[in-house]
Amino acid sequence: MRTTSNFSVASFEPTEMTGDIETGTTVGVARMVKEFTGGLQGRSTTLFTSAFDQASGVGTYIAMESFEGSLDGRAGTLNFAHSATTHGGTDRLHELVVIVPGSGTGDLAGLTGTGTIRIDDDSTHHLDFDYSLND
Repeated sequence: MRTTSNFSVASFEPTEMTGDIETGTTVGVARMVKEFTGGLQGRSTTLFTSAFDQASGVGTYIAMESFEGSLDGRAGTLNFAHSATTHGGTDRLHELVVIVPGSGTGDLAGLTGTGTIRIDDDSTHHLDFDYSLND
């Protein structure tokens, strides 16, 4: 099955990574809260890590989300991971979106799948899941 959702970031709390290794991009960690409408209805908390150069817009991020709410009317919780790289601008390269196997609870137990994240010119964010439920 396929579902589409919109999401917005309700909060973004950055934390600087400290360490003794300097690279050409700054590494940072943030905790995010997102709100979803559409096929996914609910909210998620996200651990977001990136190596990103603000000036050039070049970098890579990795995120792990814990979601609670509903997926196409089925209530429960799940985890999903996503990652992408950009060389500046609106490109999204090496994208990965995957529902963590075994993470579904309630009506979402047995959920598996993959997906994509799309960003419109007006900065509207969409999450598309291709998923199946093993009932």
